[in-house]
Amino acid sequence: MNLPSCLSQLCRALPRRIGSTTQLILRSLSRSLVLSSQRRIPEFSSFVARTNTCGELRSSHLGQEVTLCGWIQYRRQNIFLVLRDFHGLVQVLIPQDESAASVKKILCDAPVESVVQVSGTVISRPPGQENPKMPTGEIEIKVKTAKLLNSCRKLPFEIKDFVKKTETLRLQYRYLDLRSFQMQYNLRLRSQMVMKMREYLCNLHGFVDIETPTLFKKTPGGAKEFLVPSREPGKFYSLPQSPQQFKQLLMVGGLDRYFQVARCYRDEGSRPDRQPEFTQIDIEMSFVDQTGIQRLIEGLLHCSWPSDKDPVVVPFPSMTFAEALATYGTDKPDTRFGMKIIDISDLFRNTEIGFLQDALNKPEGTIKAICVPEGTKYFKRREIDSIRKIAADHFNQEVLPIFLKVGRNWNSPVAKLIIEEQRLELTRLMEIQEEDMVLLTAGEHKKACSLLGKLRLECADLLEMRGVVLRDTSLFSFLWVVDFPLFLPKEENPSELESTHHPFTAPHPNDIHLLYTEPKKVRSQHYDLVLNGHEIGGGSIRIHDAELQRYILETLLKEDVKLLSHLLQALEYGAPPHGGIALGLDRLMCLITGAPSIRDVIAFPKSFRGHDLMSNAPDSVPPEELKPYHIQVSWPTDAEAEKSS
Repeated sequence: MNLPSCLSQLCRALPRRIGSTTQLILRSLSRSLVLSSQRRIPEFSSFVARTNTCGELRSSHLGQEVTLCGWIQYRRQNIFLVLRDFHGLVQVLIPQDESAASVKKILCDAPVESVVQVSGTVISRPPGQENPKMPTGEIEIKVKTAKLLNSCRKLPFEIKDFVKKTETLRLQYRYLDLRSFQMQYNLRLRSQMVMKMREYLCNLHGFVDIETPTLFKKTPGGAKEFLVPSREPGKFYSLPQSPQQFKQLLMVGGLDRYFQVARCYRDEGSRPDRQPEFTQIDIEMSFVDQTGIQRLIEGLLHCSWPSDKDPVVVPFPSMTFAEALATYGTDKPDTRFGMKIIDISDLFRNTEIGFLQDALNKPEGTIKAICVPEGTKYFKRREIDSIRKIAADHFNQEVLPIFLKVGRNWNSPVAKLIIEEQRLELTRLMEIQEEDMVLLTAGEHKKACSLLGKLRLECADLLEMRGVVLRDTSLFSFLWVVDFPLFLPKEENPSELESTHHPFTAPHPNDIHLLYTEPKKVRSQHYDLVLNGHEIGGGSIRIHDAELQRYILETLLKEDVKLLSHLLQALEYGAPPHGGIALGLDRLMCLITGAPSIRDVIAFPKSFRGHDLMSNAPDSVPPEELKPYHIQVSWPTDAEAEKSS
C-alpha cells in the first residue's frame, strides 16, 4: 500500500476525540501526496529544444538519435567540430556527401562561438581516435540536420581559459567571459554550496529564510553607507551595510532562527579586492552562546563543502586575539606555515645594541623576532632593503637582519655585539638552522608584532617565488579568533573610543564591571572565522539589555542614540538573548576556487574603482530627472577633480 492510501486509512480509523487540527493536517498531507503522485515529472527533453546535453553522451547511447544545442568551440579542416554547452563537449562529424551540402555549409560557414542546433546519430569514434581526456571521447555525432540559431560576430578575445585577457577587457565583455570554463565552474560551485547551506539551515536546524529591506536609514558606526535620494526634500534612504539591526529585531519578534543570503552595500571607494555590493550568509539565533554558533557554522561548512576538495575537519581550532597578535602579528593568521613571532626581550636585557636597549627602557617595550627558513640563501641586499623600507614607511620601526651562514658564522651589522651565550640561547629558542635568517625588531608590543606579522607574509611570498613551498594550496586551515577587545582608540582621536566590531556587540561576562572604570580593557563576545589568513566570517553575542546598549552608545561611543531609538525601544519589550554571524560568501568562494580575486566568483562585479565597465555605471542623470529629488549637481573645480582622481 502506498503512503497516500495509508494516510487516508489512518484518518478514517482515528478516534473522534483526536483534535480536529491533527485530522486536518493529516488529510491535507494525504491529498498533497495523492496529487503529487499523479503528476508526471517532465523529462529533460520535454521542455527544451534538445534531447541531451553535450557532456552526457557515452558509449551506452550508441545508435540513438539525438538533438544537441550549443556553441561551436572549434572546427578542424571542415571535417568535424566540437560543440560546447555548459555540461561538456562533444565531437560532431560534418557530413561530406553532396546530399548534405546545406548542412555542411551551415556548420562550416558559421563563425566560432556561433550557436547551432544539430541532430544526428551517436556513433563510435574510429579505433585509435578516442580521446580519453574527454568524458565523451569514445563517441561522436554523425549529423543529419543542422540549424544556425545565432551567428557570432568577431570576438574581442578568444573564449579559452589559457588565453590571457586583461581584467578590464573581461569586465567590459563580462557576458563573454562568463562562457569560460573557470567562470562556469566558480559560479556553478557557488550555487551548489548555497543550496546545500539552505538545506542544512532550513531542513536540519529549523531556520527561517527572511528577506530584509535594502532601503533603510543612515546609522552610526561601521563603514560608509550609500545614500539614496527620496522625493521628500532633504531626506535620504541609506543602503544597509548589513542586515544587523533587522536580524536583531527579528529575534525580538520571536523568529528565533533567521538566515538570509543577504546583499550588502558599503561605499568604501577604491579598495583592493573589495566590492561596493557583496553577499553574506547572514545568521542570527536566540538563546544561544558563542560555542553554539561556532558549532553551527562548522557543521554548515562541513555539510556544504565541495566534494572535489579535501573534507573539512571539525571542530576548528580556536585562538584568542591576544595570542594571534603575539604569535602571528595579525588577527587573521595564516596557520599553514610557521615563522612564528618569538619574544626575546629577556635574552637581550643587557644588550649593547642601541635601538634594542632604547626600546626596553620604554613602557611596554619589547624585542621580537621571526626566523626565515633558508633566508640567507634567498634574500639578497635588494630584498633586505625592501624589508627595511616597509618597516620604516608603514610602522616607523627598525628591523635588524641576522644571517646564519654555513658553519654557523653570524653575519650582521651588530654581530660583534651579540655575545656567544646570547647566540646559543637565540638558536635554541628559535630553532635556527644553517642558512636561516632572523629578523629582529623592538618597540611597543602591538607595533612590533604587527610589523613582524607583515614581514612574515612578505618573506613567505618571496620564498615561494623562489620555489620554496610553505603554504599548501590544497590545504584549508580554519581558525576561530576570539576575545577581541570591545573598544579601540579612534585613530583620529585616541582619547575617544570606537567599537572593534560594531556597537551592538556584548561585553565579555567577566569584564562587564570594567565598562565603568577601564573600558579599554573590556573583552568582547566577538568571534571571527579565519581561513588561510583571510577573515571569512565575523559575529558576536549581542547586547539584549536596553540600558546597557544605551550606556555604550551614549556614554562610551558618544553616538546620537536618537538614530537608534527604534532598536533601543525594541530591546525594552522582552528581547531574548541572541547572537549571530555573517559569512562573506564572495571571499569564501574565492579561497575555495583559488581565484586570484573575488571578482572571479561574482557574475557581474564592479572594477577596482567601483565601476561597471560593461554598462558604464555610474552614469550621469539629466538635471530635469533630479528635480523631483530636490538635488542639484555641483561640478568640482579642476583642482578638486585632479585631487579625487
